[in-house]
Amino acid sequence: MRRLLPVLALVFFGLIAWLALAPVPIEPVSWQAPGNTGYTGPHAPNHKLAGLRMIDLGGEEGPEDLVAHDGWIYAGLKSGKVVRVPVDAGPGAKPQAVLDTGGRPLGLAFDAQGRLLIADAMRGLLRATLPAAAAGAARVELLLDRIDDGGPRPDPVRYADAVLVEPDGRIWLTDASRRFGARQWGGTFEASVLDTLEHSCTGRLIVIEPDGRAAVAMRDLCFPNGLALAGDGRHLLLSETTAYRIWKLRTDARGLSAKALADTPRDAADAPARVILDKLPGFPDNLARGENGRTWTGLTKPRSPVIDFAADQPWLRSLTMRLPRSLWPVPRAYGHVIAFDEEGKVLADLQDPDGLYPETTAVTEAGGRLFVQSLHARAIGWMERSKAGL
Repeated sequence: MRRLLPVLALVFFGLIAWLALAPVPIEPVSWQAPGNTGYTGPHAPNHKLAGLRMIDLGGEEGPEDLVAHDGWIYAGLKSGKVVRVPVDAGPGAKPQAVLDTGGRPLGLAFDAQGRLLIADAMRGLLRATLPAAAAGAARVELLLDRIDDGGPRPDPVRYADAVLVEPDGRIWLTDASRRFGARQWGGTFEASVLDTLEHSCTGRLIVIEPDGRAAVAMRDLCFPNGLALAGDGRHLLLSETTAYRIWKLRTDARGLSAKALADTPRDAADAPARVILDKLPGFPDNLARGENGRTWTGLTKPRSPVIDFAADQPWLRSLTMRLPRSLWPVPRAYGHVIAFDEEGKVLADLQDPDGLYPETTAVTEAGGRLFVQSLHARAIGWMERSKAGL
C-alpha cells in the first residue's frame, strides 16, 4: 500500500493539473445571463406537441429547416442532401432527393425565379436551379463564402445558418460564428457548443444587394440564427440563440452593433433595431412566417442552469471543455415551439416535455398543417393546424 500511495498521489495531482491547465479551444468571455421566464405564463408546461405524425426520412436525419414551395415541403439534411415531400403527404410517403450540397444545408428559401437559396454551414451561401422534371439534375452555384469585414483580406463565412430573400432580390444571411466553423470543428453541433461556451458573440447578419454587393448589417451577435421578413416588408426578425432573444430591425440598417443596441427600449418603433422578445426558457433557433401575423421559432433545448451559472465564471467553462463530451452541460431533449407576433406577444406555445421529437427548430405552415423542423430527428413531424387550436 505504501508503494501505491505515491502513484495514486501522482495520478491525482496530474488530473488536477489537467483540469486546471490543459489547453482548450475556447477563450471564454464573462457575461451576465439574462433572467429566465421559465415554464410559466405563456410557456406553462403542456403536451400540445406530443403525438406528431411522422414522414420517415429513410435513415437520414436532421430536417433542420423546412420551406414550402409549389405544393412541396423541402428539407435540408445532415448528410448534405436536400429532399422534398408533398405538402399533403400521406402514410408511407417517400422523400425525393433533389440535390446534395456536399456540406450541411441549414436555412432554405426560394427566390422570385423559383431558385433555391441554401445557407450551408460548411460551404457558405449556395443557389440551386432545380430541374423542371424530377429526373433532371440541379445546378448548384456558390454565391458567397467570404465578405469584406474591415480586415486586410476578405473574411470567410464560417457558419452560414439562415437565409432570407426579399421580393426585390435582396438576400439576408446569418453567419453564426466567426470563431468556430462547422467544417473546421467537426460539424454544426460541435461548433455551436464551442461558440455557446465561449460566448464571444462574433456572429453577424450579412446583406447582399440585388447587384451582388455584400455588407455586414449587424455584428456582435451571440449566435445569430433564424430570419423572417415582417409583414410591412421594411423590417426583419432575427433570433439570437445564445442570448435567448428575438430582434426586430429595419431592412435599411447597416453596420449596427447588437452590443450597442441591446438596451434600446422595446417600444422604440423608430429604432434601427430593438429586442421584442427575450428571457426565453430555451435556445431560439429558426424563424418561419406563418399565417395571421404569426412567426414561429423552436427552442432547441431548455436553458442550462450550468451554462447560466457559469456565465460570469470563464474558468468554469474552460474546465468543462476538459471533461469527457458526455459530461458537457448539454440540456435534455424537450420539444418546444412557439408562435409570436411582431411585437413579441406569444400567440401559441406547443410543448412535448418527453422530447420524443428532439431539438425542435421551428414550424412551417402549409396546407393546413404544421410541419416541425428538427436538428436531429429521423423524420419530418407534422400535425393538423386545427389540433394546435389555430
